Amino acid sequence: MLDISVITPVYNAAEFLEKSVRSAVQFEEVKEVILVEDQSTDHSLEICRQLADEIPKVRLFQHADKGNHGAGASRNLGIEKATGSFIAFLDADDYYLPNRFDAERERFKDPKIEGVFNAIGTEYLTEKGKREFEAKFKELTLTTVNYPAEGKEVFRGLLGLTPEKFGTFFTLNALTIRKSSLDSPQLRFNAALRVHQDSDFIIRLAYHCHLKTGIIDQAVAMRGVHDNNRITKITRYTPEYNQRQILLWKSLHQWAEYNQISAEEKKRIYLMYKSFDLASKKGIVKYFGILLEFIKNPEILKTRYRFTYYSR
Repeated sequence: MLDISVITPVYNAAEFLEKSVRSAVQFEEVKEVILVEDQSTDHSLEICRQLADEIPKVRLFQHADKGNHGAGASRNLGIEKATGSFIAFLDADDYYLPNRFDAERERFKDPKIEGVFNAIGTEYLTEKGKREFEAKFKELTLTTVNYPAEGKEVFRGLLGLTPEKFGTFFTLNALTIRKSSLDSPQLRFNAALRVHQDSDFIIRLAYHCHLKTGIIDQAVAMRGVHDNNRITKITRYTPEYNQRQILLWKSLHQWAEYNQISAEEKKRIYLMYKSFDLASKKGIVKYFGILLEFIKNPEILKTRYRFTYYSR
């Protein structure tokens, strides 16, 4: 039987945390739920302590300085503290459905499978959250990929390099990974990224580990959409949005330079980084930069890249 450590970073999630935790501890396969409290300003810490006292599977940690270090650093701490053979993640305002580990029970019988990812659904917890989410993501109710895949095709699909469109990013809430696969090489979240550290981690994970789709036609977990979701607060192609994208793709660009990925894959990552970098420029500096980049990489004028620096 699987023994799974579920890692939950906790920051200002008092309203949702208990439902999230109870959705995870119900599974026989879940050995522990690791709560990493990240200096919340509400009463999340109090709820964490109550849950840890009440439920033997729940373990509570804070950073050594009791400070706020972000979701990436909190997940890293959770990985270090985990004692299960498998790692799963769950945001404190989301929850698992009863089929959460159905695919994993079968997929992990194959020793070459290092990670399994599934689809998640969306639950609107407030009307304001619903309006903001739908304005940004239209009618996205199921976050999933378009077809079953495994191995290097997952990595290439996430970069948009497969012949058929692979689909949207899968999320951490629907991912289960062998803990041993995170240790060689040392795969951790980039704690310097306060947002998009999950996307950065997933792309690197897909390169280093043999991932396989699980259940992709129905949800195995639910994303809770409410007034304070960070995902809905930033409008696309604003300076703030572009800056966050620059940090994500710069992180991946730096990682790609030190790994033996193909020239095609490396260029895709570089051009994504460069397109957002160009978007942050203004006036003649921007257009001179586009010209210089075009001389080196004519692909920068393809719609995939140029929409980011024209959509200002």
